[in-house]
Amino acid sequence: MATIFARRALTGKVWQADVVVEIAADGRIADVSSGVHPGADNVSVDVLLPAPANLHSHTFQRAMAGLSEARGPSVHDSFWTWREIMYRFLDILSPEEIEAIAALAFMEMQEAGFAAAAEFHYLHHRPRGLPYDDLGELSARIAAAAGETGIGLTLLPVHYAQGGVDGRPLGGGQLRFGNDLDRYMKLADQAAGLAASLPADAATGLAPHSLRAVGASDLKHLAEHRGTQPFHMHIAEQEKELEETLAAYGARPVEWLLDNVAVDHRWCLIHCTHMQPAETEGLAASGAVAGLCPVTEANLGDGIFDGARFLAAGGAFGIGSDSNIRITVAGELRQLEYSQRLRDRLRVVLAGAGESSGRKLYDTALAGGARALGRQAGAIAPGMWADLVALDLSRSSLFGLDADRFLDGWLFAGGNDAVSDVWSAGRHMVRDGRHVRRDAITARYRKCMNAVMARL
Repeated sequence: MATIFARRALTGKVWQADVVVEIAADGRIADVSSGVHPGADNVSVDVLLPAPANLHSHTFQRAMAGLSEARGPSVHDSFWTWREIMYRFLDILSPEEIEAIAALAFMEMQEAGFAAAAEFHYLHHRPRGLPYDDLGELSARIAAAAGETGIGLTLLPVHYAQGGVDGRPLGGGQLRFGNDLDRYMKLADQAAGLAASLPADAATGLAPHSLRAVGASDLKHLAEHRGTQPFHMHIAEQEKELEETLAAYGARPVEWLLDNVAVDHRWCLIHCTHMQPAETEGLAASGAVAGLCPVTEANLGDGIFDGARFLAAGGAFGIGSDSNIRITVAGELRQLEYSQRLRDRLRVVLAGAGESSGRKLYDTALAGGARALGRQAGAIAPGMWADLVALDLSRSSLFGLDADRFLDGWLFAGGNDAVSDVWSAGRHMVRDGRHVRRDAITARYRKCMNAVMARL
């Protein structure tokens, strides 16, 4: 049984001093006690927190960082022009390169403080859409990268069947994503087998990509047959998507979804950027988690989520690194709050009266992320997976702080360098700020990128 001694720890709703957390061999927390002295074999840390889950990632896009920041010839450079760059980039990637990129991204997630990730995996086939001999070849690469890094994985194979809300056929880079419903279900079954080969905390779910990419009949079929699995999809990210959905269905995306499908607490709806007040309140009432990716949404110029209204209506959210342009727990939550402040020209928008902004953001993201991944985590309590992150008080952003101000300091004045240790279901993968396999993973990624850039 592994043990951690923390000078301060957030256990449940309260901060405690001199806390010992015991982790059983199965990766779950066995016991939590406070007011004790450290043992000789304890790992000692300054501040111990439940570690959040990254609820939305496309790991292959990590390798695009720096490749899409030059303005194109269009007056209106946008998500849609960025998407064309992304399609050209993914079209040259081999399975080995996809695995190497995924391993680097998963490693960086852990070094940032994430203990687990939901990989929204839509890259399935060879360029031009020819399936690999093993239909699940690229899913297996994601699982292998997760196994190497030790991150907790919820693998979400993505259904992508059409090129737009109007049902037009797939074309160009989308051909690597495409499946009909029967072939997609085979992929989902293979993903479940891959998860079974990983540690016991690994899981799978279903992920219709969006109303752009999946027709109403396929979406309803998947929603009715999901069982207890997590169910994720993009929605209402872009204004063009609103226009297409209004033309095809006579309703806005979130409006149509809530009126036509039984959305509940197992759903995670990604972005939800463009909603009317009634949609925002209806989504909150459904129990679905809003999967927010503030750094990517800012990078792509998507827009600003209506966070204050959503939380006032009882909504749940989590955070994701999405395009992985920058992998950072602190940066995602900071960007979320700052976007609200810039829009409303106010301070401390998402916290209630007297609440710490950092604590409110962190607690909400913990609960929403765990729910979105179908993961028993998000709290330092017996029976939970030991998803834990430790902060180093010697960092300038945290020196002299205590209790909720640890979180205020980390999220608003700190970054990844404040993270000293991370455990994913008890696996101690980050020590003294570095992933235990950083050198090998980084060397392979460097070799991979030299080959990719030579072909780009």
